[in-house]
Amino acid sequence: MRKFLTIFTTVIILALAGFVYWKYFFTYSNGYRSGLLQKFSYKGTIFKTYEGEMILSSIRSNANVALASEKFLFSVSDKSVATQMEKLQGRMVTVHYSNKNGTLPWRGETPFIVDSVKLEDQ
Repeated sequence: MRKFLTIFTTVIILALAGFVYWKYFFTYSNGYRSGLLQKFSYKGTIFKTYEGEMILSSIRSNANVALASEKFLFSVSDKSVATQMEKLQGRMVTVHYSNKNGTLPWRGETPFIVDSVKLEDQ
C-alpha cells in the first residue's frame, strides 16, 4: 500500500507541475503587432504592472486616422521596455509579444507579454 501511495502522489505532483507550466509559462504563440500606442500605465493594487493598449488599424485615411480598428491589450514585464513605451505613447509602433495560456498577478493583467518595441517609420 505504501508503494501505491508513493507512486500515486508522485504522479499527482508531476501532473500538477505540468499543468502549472502549461498554464502560466508555456508560450502558446508569439509574433508582432503594429499600431498606435494609445495608452500605457503602471497600475495595480498589490502587484504593480505595466499595462498598455494599442489600436490596430487595418485601414488608415490620409490623415493617419484609423478607420477600421481593434484594441490590443498587453502587459510589459521588462522595465527597460516599459521606459521605451512611455516615450513612444501616441505614436505608431511595432511590438513583439508572447501569448501565454494564463496570467500571473505579478506578470500582468493580460496573457500578451510584450518584450520589445520599435518605432514605425511614418
